[in-house]
Amino acid sequence: MATVGNIAKIPELRKRILYTFLMLGVARLGVYVPTPGVNTTALKEILNQGRFFEIFNLFSGGALANFSVFALGIMPYISASIIFQLLAVALPAIERLKKDGEAGHKKITQYTRYATVVLTFIQGFGISFTLAKQGVLLPGVGGLGFYFTTMLTLAAGTSLLMWLGEQITERGIGNGISLIIFSGIITRLPATFHAAWSTKDQYQGFFGFLLLLASIGGIIALIIFFERGQRRIPVQYAKRVVGRKLYGGQESHLPLKINMAGVIPPIFAQSLISFPAMLVQFSQAEFVKGISAALNRGWVHDTLYASLIIFFTYFYTAVSFNPDDVAENIRKFGGYIPGIRPGKNTAEFIDRILSRVTVGGALYISAICVLPPIITHAMGVPDQVAYTFGGTSLLIMVGVAMDTVSQMESHLLSHHYDGFLGQKSGAGRFRGRRG
Repeated sequence: MATVGNIAKIPELRKRILYTFLMLGVARLGVYVPTPGVNTTALKEILNQGRFFEIFNLFSGGALANFSVFALGIMPYISASIIFQLLAVALPAIERLKKDGEAGHKKITQYTRYATVVLTFIQGFGISFTLAKQGVLLPGVGGLGFYFTTMLTLAAGTSLLMWLGEQITERGIGNGISLIIFSGIITRLPATFHAAWSTKDQYQGFFGFLLLLASIGGIIALIIFFERGQRRIPVQYAKRVVGRKLYGGQESHLPLKINMAGVIPPIFAQSLISFPAMLVQFSQAEFVKGISAALNRGWVHDTLYASLIIFFTYFYTAVSFNPDDVAENIRKFGGYIPGIRPGKNTAEFIDRILSRVTVGGALYISAICVLPPIITHAMGVPDQVAYTFGGTSLLIMVGVAMDTVSQMESHLLSHHYDGFLGQKSGAGRFRGRRG
C-alpha cells in the first residue's frame, strides 16, 4: 500500500495513469455503439456456431458480438504491422527507413496507418457482404448503401482504436495496443467466471470447477516464472582515467530474457489465423466447410498455430534485438565478455546464446497457447470459458500487466521511491545511509 501511495506523490506518473484509464474507457464505450443495419440477435446465433468467432470476439473485447463500430478491433493494425516488419527484411527501401532513426520510424508508422485503413475497408466489405448473404440485416437494409456504410464505420472505428493505442503509448503508461486487447479480455472475466460456475455440471461438477481454477493459477505462475527468467552474460568493464577521476573496473551482466518477444507472437499468430477462419465459416460450400473445420480445431490448427508462434518469436526477437549493436555498445564503454574478444566475436557469442535461449522461449509460448485449450476441451469446458481462461489470453493478461508494472516501477525508482518489487534506486539508498 505504501508503494501505491507513492504513485500519488509523482505528478507525471499520476497523470499518465489517469490518462491511460481515460483512453481505455473511451475504447470500452465504443464496444456498445452498434453499426447500423445489423440484427445483432441473429448475428449472435451465427457467432455461437464457430470457435474462431469466440476467439475473435475475445480479442475485440466483445465488440464483434455487438457488431459495434469496433467490431474489427485492433487486428487490422496488427496485421499491417506484421506486413511492414516482414517488408523491412525483404525490401531494402523499408530497411533503410528502419535504420534512419526517428524520422524513418515515423515514416513507417505513417505507412502502417495507411495500410490499416486499406485492410479495414477490405475486411469491412467482406463482412458486410457475408452478413447480407446470411440474412442478418434489419428489414429494408441492404445493397451498396449498406456495404459502403459498414466499410466506412468499421474503418473509422479501427482508426480510432489505433489512435487511442498510440496516444496511450506516448502519453500514458504501457503499450497502448496491448492494453486495449488486455482491457477487452479483463472485462469479460466476471461473465466468464459466472459461465464457468453455471456450466460446471458439464465438466465434473464442483470438483471440475476447482480443477479449472487450480489450472488457471498454475498457468499464471508458470507464465510469471518464465517471463522473469533470463540468461545473464557477465560483462567486465576495464578501468580508465578521465581527467583526475578513475572510472570502470566493475562487473555487470547482459540479461537475455527467455521470452524476448513478449506477447507479440501469439497476437500476430492469432491475427493471421482468426480472420480468414472466420470468413470461411460464413460459406455454405462443403469444401470451404472442411477448411473451416480444420482451422477451427484439431491437429491442423494446433500445428499451424504453434508454428506461427515459433516463427514470430524468432522473427520479432531478431527485429527488436541486434547483437552487433549490443557488442558495439559494450566495446564503446570499455567492456568485454570474459574469454571473448570484443567486436565481431562478442556479437557472434551473444547471437549464439540468444538463439539457444529463444528455443526455450518459443517452445514455452507455443505450449502455453496450445496445450491448455486442448486439455479444457477434453474436460468438456465450454468454448467461452476455455478461451477466456486459455493460455493465449492468460499470457496476454499477465505479460501486459507485468510490462505495465515494470514501467511504473521505473518511474518510482527514478524518483527514489520503493518499487513494487521492494527495490530502491541507488540514490535513494545513499540518502538513506546518509540520513
